[in-house]
Amino acid sequence: MTASTDFAALFRAERGLLWGLCYRMTGDAADADELVQETFVRALAQPPVRTDVPWRPWLVRVAINLARDRLRRRRRAPYRGPWLPSPIETDDDGGLPAYEVPAERGSPTEGRYELLESVSFAFLLALEALTPAQRAVLLLRDVFDYSVRETAAALDRSEANVKTTHHRARRAMAAYDRERCVPTAERRARTQEALARLMGALAADDVTAIEALLAADVRSLTDGGEFAAAHRPVIGRARVARLLRGLMRKGGTHAFPTPRTLNGLPALVIDFKLTGARFAPRGVLRCDVDAHGRITALHGVYASRKLTAVRGP
Repeated sequence: MTASTDFAALFRAERGLLWGLCYRMTGDAADADELVQETFVRALAQPPVRTDVPWRPWLVRVAINLARDRLRRRRRAPYRGPWLPSPIETDDDGGLPAYEVPAERGSPTEGRYELLESVSFAFLLALEALTPAQRAVLLLRDVFDYSVRETAAALDRSEANVKTTHHRARRAMAAYDRERCVPTAERRARTQEALARLMGALAADDVTAIEALLAADVRSLTDGGEFAAAHRPVIGRARVARLLRGLMRKGGTHAFPTPRTLNGLPALVIDFKLTGARFAPRGVLRCDVDAHGRITALHGVYASRKLTAVRGP
């Protein structure tokens, strides 16, 4: 550490970029918080040899290495039930918080994927098919608009290796690319309408209306963490409708939903007034919809660690 380095200013300047990168790497806001802290602890304890040049490349390298280690540990550890990303709040108008725009890198829309698209649940779930190295290369190249040379320097790899890894990462994202989830105003409106109609149909216990809102191959995933939840995906219109009706009968009168914009799309933050350690005190319900407004996926996130970036009631 040198006396000429203003670490408070460095933290303010680089925290947003590092947090956004770590969140996309891990899909977990709590992990991103911890990884950014670890990165700056490393900067204080073991700073780079040269402190008279911009710190960003060094900080990015440390953050990515820490995130890759976190991913490897997570994949080795058993997880109870489906894993889902942790929700984060975004602007109602479809914009990210200002700190998410990487400073001094030009337009945030120059990459293959825009910043807002790259925090959508669909995108973060698609990243799960990539290795940690592929994920790092794809994010730097296609989201943060790094050149091959910059990516190679950030990851301490050869440019040839970056190109090969990038090609494999894009190939692994092919299924996502065919049906990209870009949070446009039209998609936001469709999602908001679908959620409102679903809640109305559930409140009326209208089986026909519920099933009409669901795609034939709809999938419901629940990340319950430490709380009681479905531990396997529920697939198919009739089965998902039956699940939703059962949940409504069990806790509908004790659930208090609040509309929010999470990860670029409308969702519901639900506070529950249920007693017992097995029941989550709050959760998030979100959905993906097709061009016809039918729900193709439902995601329920109740694990307390996954909700650290969502405001309380």
